[in-house]
Amino acid sequence: MNNKAIRYFLYSLAFLPIFIFRDFSPNNELRYLSIADEALHNGSIFTFYNHGLIYADKPPLYLWIVMLGKTIFGYHSMFFLSIFSFVPALVVVCIMDKWVENLLSEKERLIGELMLMTCGFFIGTAIVLRMDMLMCMFIVLALYTFFRRYNGEGKSGDSWLFPIFVFMALLTKGPMGIIVPLVSIVVFLILKKELKTIGRYWGWKTLAVLLTLCGAWFAGVYAEGGSQYLNNLLFNQTVNRAVNSFHHQEPFYYYFVTIWYSLAPWSFLVIGILWAGLKKRMASTDLERFFLSVTISTFAILSLFSSKLAVYLLPAFPFFVYLSLLWFKKLGSPRWIYILVGIPAGLLCIALPGIIIAQYFINISALSSSYMVLFAAFILSGTGILTLRYLYKHHLNVGIITMGTGMLLAVFTVSLAVPQYNSMIGLNQLCNQAKETAIKKGGVNYYYCEMTRASNLDVYLGQELKKLRICDLYKTNRIKTPAILFTFNKAIERNDSIQVFIKGKKTCQTGIYYYVEIE
Repeated sequence: MNNKAIRYFLYSLAFLPIFIFRDFSPNNELRYLSIADEALHNGSIFTFYNHGLIYADKPPLYLWIVMLGKTIFGYHSMFFLSIFSFVPALVVVCIMDKWVENLLSEKERLIGELMLMTCGFFIGTAIVLRMDMLMCMFIVLALYTFFRRYNGEGKSGDSWLFPIFVFMALLTKGPMGIIVPLVSIVVFLILKKELKTIGRYWGWKTLAVLLTLCGAWFAGVYAEGGSQYLNNLLFNQTVNRAVNSFHHQEPFYYYFVTIWYSLAPWSFLVIGILWAGLKKRMASTDLERFFLSVTISTFAILSLFSSKLAVYLLPAFPFFVYLSLLWFKKLGSPRWIYILVGIPAGLLCIALPGIIIAQYFINISALSSSYMVLFAAFILSGTGILTLRYLYKHHLNVGIITMGTGMLLAVFTVSLAVPQYNSMIGLNQLCNQAKETAIKKGGVNYYYCEMTRASNLDVYLGQELKKLRICDLYKTNRIKTPAILFTFNKAIERNDSIQVFIKGKKTCQTGIYYYVEIE
């Protein structure tokens, strides 16, 4: 086993407890499971519904994966679904490493690897069960295939692989799968004054493959859902979101703010190096110009779209990090780079004392009572101190490697405490208790009130939940007893009417969620 394989094994080991022990989050993760269950029940393949309402927000690839897991195991496996978030992250790291292997030493590539793996939103997207990392992988593969062809290093099948990768990105997350590769390549060719060669890469073969595959997909959608569903998929979820979004609408400067915490703890270093590189016009090679084209064009085009989320910028993260790595080598070791590494290292130093002091001012007993969390904080503080020590001795590369390694070790440590916090993450535990209560009562009706997306609890409960307004709680014909009502602590705290309704009734709480037994 070579060094790279060993490192990837250790990365996987660091996240393994999370994938084994974590519960599904009640928002997007549980919603995808519910949608997949409904599709399996309806026997649909191309069209999806969330409790009878059209769900054309996302293309089908990820939902197919969820359906496949349910078909294979008979239940939704966290470990199985995690594979399709974490393995794509490793593939992205592997491709970026291969891309620069002739330009950087093994130690320098290790720095890039650790920086990318520990970027806040990159590591977060590798853990959360979403389709974003899968899309990122296909986009990186498409761009790598293009550049290999541009450089004259392409293989005979690359002219077919490129449009297939683009289509897979489209099938994973929608139009961004085409927009990022297309705009990045166009901008790069403009910089190279070679735009007239665009037909080599986006010519008849690419268009034929995309049109054929998209045509088959849209035909399936039309056959199952008709023109209404197809119109929703092609226009409402694309043009309307881009121009005047009904969802996640943010101002144009949104990514100028989110980039700082999305790339944390390396945001100061990455943005500082890129700024210095741009001022000095350091993009002297085709690879640097291409990485620069991807970062700038993706950032710009996403800023123009109405619908914005910090995670949408994920496909640009590998290029942000590795372009900064290429310029990092050119810049040498100016004093300001030590400072930009030292700032997050200094913040890590206060992790342990911070969590100890904070418990006297705010209620974080759930965190401070866990030995694993405290030990993870100890690791982070030790990592920060050790990193600062290396920086003081002018061992910059070793300092960065130390900080990245320490953060991954802290992730592994805190992940061992996941079972303790599952009641704060998801609702599986509460639903299991509700089902036990239902069995004792010989069956119940399930309701929810003032609780977002609680309808997706049907994944756990095996039957539909009905939504109640607060006023419905006092209407005798609205609740069929025996019943169980789901709600959560903030809804109870801010509504006197709910407090009055549950007074004297038997309740059960796990984390921030409750259910109330109604006789």
